[in-house]
Amino acid sequence: MSTLRKPALGPIVGHTTHDSCRLWIAASDELDEKGLAEDSRTIGVIGVVGGNNQVAPEHVYYFRLRREYDRTGTFNLGVDISLWKDEAHKATLKPFLLKPSTAYRVRMASLALDDAHPNDEDVATEEIVRRLPPASAWAPDLNRTDGRREYVEAAFTTQPKPPSGAKLGPLSFLLGSCRYPGLLWKRKHSDRIFGPMLQQHRAKPANFVLMVGDQIYADMFHRAVPIGLADTYEEFQERYHDAFGSQNMAALLSRLPTYMILDDHEIEDNWTQDRINDKHKRVLFNLAIGAYMSYQWSHGPRFADSYVHARAMKTEEKCLQRLDTGNQLFYDFSCAGYPFFVLDTRTQRFQDDRQGLDDNHLLGRPSLHPSEPSQLDRLCAWLRHMQEDGGNVPKFIATSSVFVPNGVDTLIDDQHKNDSDSWPGFPETRRAVLETIVRHKVQNVIFLSGDIHCANIAEITFTGPGNNLTVYSITSSAFYWPFPFADGDPAGYVHDSQAAKTKDSFKISTAAGTMNYKAWAFTQSDNFCRIDVDPIKNELIVQVFDAEGKPISTRKRDGNVNTNPERLELA
Repeated sequence: MSTLRKPALGPIVGHTTHDSCRLWIAASDELDEKGLAEDSRTIGVIGVVGGNNQVAPEHVYYFRLRREYDRTGTFNLGVDISLWKDEAHKATLKPFLLKPSTAYRVRMASLALDDAHPNDEDVATEEIVRRLPPASAWAPDLNRTDGRREYVEAAFTTQPKPPSGAKLGPLSFLLGSCRYPGLLWKRKHSDRIFGPMLQQHRAKPANFVLMVGDQIYADMFHRAVPIGLADTYEEFQERYHDAFGSQNMAALLSRLPTYMILDDHEIEDNWTQDRINDKHKRVLFNLAIGAYMSYQWSHGPRFADSYVHARAMKTEEKCLQRLDTGNQLFYDFSCAGYPFFVLDTRTQRFQDDRQGLDDNHLLGRPSLHPSEPSQLDRLCAWLRHMQEDGGNVPKFIATSSVFVPNGVDTLIDDQHKNDSDSWPGFPETRRAVLETIVRHKVQNVIFLSGDIHCANIAEITFTGPGNNLTVYSITSSAFYWPFPFADGDPAGYVHDSQAAKTKDSFKISTAAGTMNYKAWAFTQSDNFCRIDVDPIKNELIVQVFDAEGKPISTRKRDGNVNTNPERLELA
């Protein structure tokens, strides 16, 4: 009989609600080292630790680690049941029920079975489980404390249950992006910041971490030095194992729910989907997205977790409850009653140099029929629905590409805007989002971004009917970036869109008026951001920390330079 093996990577605490938690591991890599991977199946084993520090036999569960996903897999504790050997067995199984705002620990391991079946997804679960002992048989192995301990532990706290009709409670989360891998002896530097992030959580618990892009640098170590290009699956796999397996990041991922979305460096620098027409780029894209879905997408929210299924939709909006195109990378979720929409601004990005800016699309090409909603349609519907259902509750939009401020080089002409890697190069997409906010009076929208290796805060204002709306943009970047001379100079970004030297007003429409913004608190230091929502004072409290976990001194909106947090007033 097979024995338990310690996972090669993980655990990662993923999408967590008041009564569920998606937990991820990658199977042991011993099989690959022995060249046996194609002749084996891998199974995950998870046990819930009780108050006596022991895993009870009845709280051990099996789950699949699919070869098609690089032998990674998730178990959604609180929802999933153990794998079953037949329908009669399945009828007896129940999930482990989780309580809101409660701390839990789990132990996770993998095991392997010889299997001569082809390497595809058609191998029935029942056929595999019939060759396994009951899941409860692994409890003694999950309770070992000696040197033969072949499991890893994750710890998490479920989220508060969303109040029904009552005012929401506080919310805290950490934000960041862009983890350059480091070279040679500097590799430890790229892992340094995740230690203070975990310490921050332990001292003052956060609900989750949001990582908004460039979790790995697969394309090249530096755009001026074309080495380290990942163009095989093994190389993409190596990038993820190096990043997620580093000491501090691994500890953080196993202790705090983490949400992720890709940016360009998970694929290739400044990636747009137009490149897929090149057959070599198509292969590269397929490899990159296969790895991304295995290591980042799989432990996040799915379409089944979207708000659309629990909401009564008008007849013309029922199409939002269907998704005919399979798995999408954008997603929405809520935490303690606060809504989040996480955008995919990479794999649906189209940039047509021949047609000009108006033919560029950041969130996919416009839908041609209402029954086939695009990502942009879904975002705009989410904005409307969140205002209708929750009033002025803050609404967070995570976008890897920065919404504002824009680069000063984009002000020169349309060609420079077209070269932008952020929203200025996609005016029609930006116009549709802003028009929705203004027309439907959507209050307290907060954009969360990364990418530019320069943290900052911006306030967006409107002329015309949107002049009483409160909208902010918060950028946190980079976790680690050792080339400040190459990127992120604060002087390269507009500070005031109405200043004479950097005019950057954006006309939405005659009816909706014009958008302007002011930006401040710029820093190129390696950083992460803590964001706290105080519903009593109607404030958004933003504090930027350096790689040592110390508050960074920045220029505040009132002009003072200090390490105090910025307090942003909410409507």
